[in-house]
Amino acid sequence: MSDIFSKIILLGRPASGKSEVINYLKNTTDDERARRFHIGRLKEIDDFPMLWTWFEEDAILAKKFGKPRIHTDDEGYFKHEYLWHLLIERISLEYSKLLRDLPDFHEDNTALIEFSRGTEHGGYKEAFRHLSEEVLEGAALVYINVTFEESLRKNRKRFNPNKPDSILEHGLPDDKLEKMYKLVDWEEVSSASPTHIEINGVSVPFVVFENMPSKTDDPQLLGPALDDVFQKLWRLYTGT
Repeated sequence: MSDIFSKIILLGRPASGKSEVINYLKNTTDDERARRFHIGRLKEIDDFPMLWTWFEEDAILAKKFGKPRIHTDDEGYFKHEYLWHLLIERISLEYSKLLRDLPDFHEDNTALIEFSRGTEHGGYKEAFRHLSEEVLEGAALVYINVTFEESLRKNRKRFNPNKPDSILEHGLPDDKLEKMYKLVDWEEVSSASPTHIEINGVSVPFVVFENMPSKTDDPQLLGPALDDVFQKLWRLYTGT
């Protein structure tokens, strides 16, 4: 077995700290990242850029062409719940294309798959149904756990209205965050085992990163926390 994870699935509420974790990992050297965290060069597959493209396209259609919006209504909500699941199918497709074009990708690289789901739009239970076996085989999962109140606080703090498309600075209005993410089903879908979660017949090892109080706001706290999370996950992943 390689000394790096093939795939990390990174989950958590909006503003829970996912982007800060990725940013920290990307700003370590390849050697240090592999040694400390068993993570190779990172290739991110995140559904936020896909989702944001839909918002931009709908705005152009409505404002420039006077045409109906395709994906979202006038308040910025998806017109159909299945569009959330389409994004997960797109994640699976992007991973498949990655391996098609780079068959030896996992020799030195780790795919990092990131998304967030609230119960209001099907939760993780429904999202998981749309992850391909190709994604799940050899994957490990990290769930960043924060309360809704913490998600709300950090969402307000990070939001830059001049960069709504930014991975590190995007945010949601309070009412939308509450409607879509106040309730999550992580505890339900992970309740069968403290170490593994079965997704579409594949047993995926997982670790919960408890980010209360926040460690992702301070690199001095985040580094040691990630050491603990990924070493624990590696032991589960390798069965050692």
